[in-house]
Amino acid sequence: MVTKDDLEKQFTETMKSIARRVDLKAYVEQTPSIYHMLQRAAAKYVTGDDRAAGLQAGRMLINKGYAVSLEYIGENATDLQSCEAAALEMKQLIQNLNERGIAARVSFDLSHIGLTVDDALAFKQLAALAEQTQRTGIELYISMEESAKADAILAIYERAAAIYPNIGITLQAQLHRTTQYMNDLQASPRRLRLVKGAYQEPEQLAISRSDALNERYLHLLEQSIDKGHRVSIATHDERIVNEVINRGWAQKPEVEFEMLYGIRPDLSSKLKKAGYPVRIYLTYGHEWYLYLCHRIAEYPPNLYQAVIDITSDKPVDSVIDYL
Repeated sequence: MVTKDDLEKQFTETMKSIARRVDLKAYVEQTPSIYHMLQRAAAKYVTGDDRAAGLQAGRMLINKGYAVSLEYIGENATDLQSCEAAALEMKQLIQNLNERGIAARVSFDLSHIGLTVDDALAFKQLAALAEQTQRTGIELYISMEESAKADAILAIYERAAAIYPNIGITLQAQLHRTTQYMNDLQASPRRLRLVKGAYQEPEQLAISRSDALNERYLHLLEQSIDKGHRVSIATHDERIVNEVINRGWAQKPEVEFEMLYGIRPDLSSKLKKAGYPVRIYLTYGHEWYLYLCHRIAEYPPNLYQAVIDITSDKPVDSVIDYL
């Protein structure tokens, strides 16, 4: 007999596969009626198509007492022109944040600015962004991508972080190699974001969503705190959140909670009201297809909200859900 948990696991795996279907993505983008319907669903988790939308949402959340991280959505840029255009957008984002006096974090995939083309290009673009943020005090955070890119991402990060201390890295607890990487980290404090991991990976490389993954997440988090790293606890799993609080880690000055825009605003509000630092991860841009698929995959009931948003006449604005 197929259980509810079995169905949810199959659904999650299917959504992760759909996220990687280039043909489906192209069909959605080339079919206006479907594109606009799904865009309404994506609006729950993506602030808008352009930088102005991200900046506006960021300012509103800061005024509510949250810290923010902004990302110009995109990955796997396959030509020099696309990589340079993405890097230019990020430079303009940093400039706008600085001009507006918004203390924020800028996050991105290295494959959006050159990794898919050439490692040297990715490092060059990263270094240019780091030079710019050195003058502004804004942090840069590198996202972690599929396991096939992990070694290259970590190598570029290590090289850049040795020069620019304002660069952070995202680690996926689901990847087996993360345990070794955490052990290998130098004693000097780093800027880390710890996530469970949203990508579909083979069993020999990663652990699936389970109690075992939760235990690994908590173990890696404990290691990070013990080593004095600055850590963003990037999860919406209330079991982990409660355990972090019960163990006294949430009270430590180098620890913050980080949650995705539109996901569990009630939990974010609850934590902020309790006095814990909470950062909201905001995204903007046209490349929302993969992002939407992952948000539904990681929590299947989000599909219900997507259907509601698609069929509703009301504008979708997640900022109003944050108290």
